[in-house]
Amino acid sequence: MSPSKKASRVLVGLVAAGTTVGALFVDALLPETARQHMHNPRWPAHAKFHNAQYIVMSAVLGGVAMRLLNSPNGDPDHNRVIATAILSVPYVGMYGAAAFPGTALSDEEFSDSPANRVMGVEVNILSASICLAVLGTSLALGRRAR
Repeated sequence: MSPSKKASRVLVGLVAAGTTVGALFVDALLPETARQHMHNPRWPAHAKFHNAQYIVMSAVLGGVAMRLLNSPNGDPDHNRVIATAILSVPYVGMYGAAAFPGTALSDEEFSDSPANRVMGVEVNILSASICLAVLGTSLALGRRAR
């Protein structure tokens, strides 16, 4: 396997690992951000249900991508590309969700929280953009020589 394809696999693996545990860590375990999500007493049970759904969905998508990436079956390049497509789902979904009327990237009561912005950029969009950029880079590195 060429060094660029190895690098591509490593990048996809990093995003897969982060996707598997990231939402659980940020939305339910990390105190500063969990208080805005699963531990927010102002959130109704239905909102927490959808957040939990996202946590589980992300873990499943990350796990499936890791399995594909490490599968002894099938074409490794094809598996890597499919894993990349699967991993893009929650991050593309963040952009789509932000476009729906009445949605917000953070609750108003936490709009001034330093945990919600990095260098002035909203953290959900920043993390989604970084993950999509890493996945795009992995695709470029892993392209088959023609």
